[in-house]
Amino acid sequence: MIPSSFDYVVPESLDDAIKALADGGEDAKLLAGGHSLIPLMKLRLAAPSLLVDLRKVGELSGVSRSNGTISIGSTTTHAALQDQPELGIVATVASGIADQQVRNRGTIGGSLAHGDPASDQPAVMLATEATLNVKGSGGERQIAAADLFEDYLTTSLADDEVITTIDVPALEGYGYAYEKFNRRAEDWAMVGVCALVKNEGGTASDVRVALTHMASTPLRATAVEEALRGQSLSAESIASAAEQAGEGTNPPADLNATADYKKHLARVLTKRALTQAAGL
Repeated sequence: MIPSSFDYVVPESLDDAIKALADGGEDAKLLAGGHSLIPLMKLRLAAPSLLVDLRKVGELSGVSRSNGTISIGSTTTHAALQDQPELGIVATVASGIADQQVRNRGTIGGSLAHGDPASDQPAVMLATEATLNVKGSGGERQIAAADLFEDYLTTSLADDEVITTIDVPALEGYGYAYEKFNRRAEDWAMVGVCALVKNEGGTASDVRVALTHMASTPLRATAVEEALRGQSLSAESIASAAEQAGEGTNPPADLNATADYKKHLARVLTKRALTQAAGL
């Protein structure tokens, strides 16, 4: 449980952090909370030669809102997000991540950059169709959440890029819910479902559903969305749409459950999340 040796720097500006990453090469890693990276290092599953700690880069923390978009700094902690109910589904999901100690240290940007399909916020970013603003030695660019997750623990971020902010549409008029199943309290989700529903006069004018831990990356449940979008909202229509939750998924079988059982969980949790999001 002792990590390999590594160098450690604590830059005080974003530009200094990017330079340290570029100088460190592909074996340099950002530290923005450490609740995912440090355990991997202790198990020798990750062995970065350099850790670049972002804790002193104050410009990366905070939340602002403008023109229907919520902008979240990448080092904003889960605890800071959970205490702002006006953030809607983002705050709701943040409040259910692990325990309070983890939420006090863990950051939204760290969670997204790590790319773990069992994390909760990646599915939220997919469902809300958020955009990540990143900066590296080559300049600044934007990455749609749908383009961020490439494979297990693999994202489209370059080795020297830092997530600066995450822009989340406010999605006024949408109901929302997040349902997840853990074998034990505060564990990673065996399966999680994020649902957003715009209920206009009893009709689902828009439906967004994203799944946690149902493949090597978080993913949208497009079959569910297509089955319910434009339909009258009722217990029957939601139940019928939720039956499509396992389509196109490839959940990992593990000590907790088989792949088939996880697909069953996805259907059950999707029904619950859609029912709550629709206000039924």
